[in-house]
Amino acid sequence: MKNILVLCTGNSCRSQLAEGYLRFYADGKANVYSAGIETHGVNPKAIKVMAEDNIDISGHTSNHVDEYLAIPFDYVITVCDNANEACPYFPGKVERFHHNFPDPAKASGTPEEVMDEFRRVREMIKVYAANFVQTHLA
Repeated sequence: MKNILVLCTGNSCRSQLAEGYLRFYADGKANVYSAGIETHGVNPKAIKVMAEDNIDISGHTSNHVDEYLAIPFDYVITVCDNANEACPYFPGKVERFHHNFPDPAKASGTPEEVMDEFRRVREMIKVYAANFVQTHLA
């Protein structure tokens, strides 16, 4: 079974969305983890926007990357430039991937405009996760 780590700055939004979709699409073919260079807690709007797509991430926790240094990862996916630059070294045969998704937590405007940005980023990550699983776990 493959081990996948999704890494972002605070492990609150983008990496949580990606973890949710990777788990969904992998359907038991991989162990999926997410972590941050820091921990900011899981953003309630991330939980809400995933629930709109029938994926429950309400039980996810915000974890620091150091908690996972002993796991032999096959894939490490960084989902923001800051995490890509600060990503620690993982020993072994680890394939690294990077995609800088916008941070929906930085959205401004009305509550509906903010949620629309969460939805927009969710859809970007959903497509990325589906393609990743099809390419690397099929």
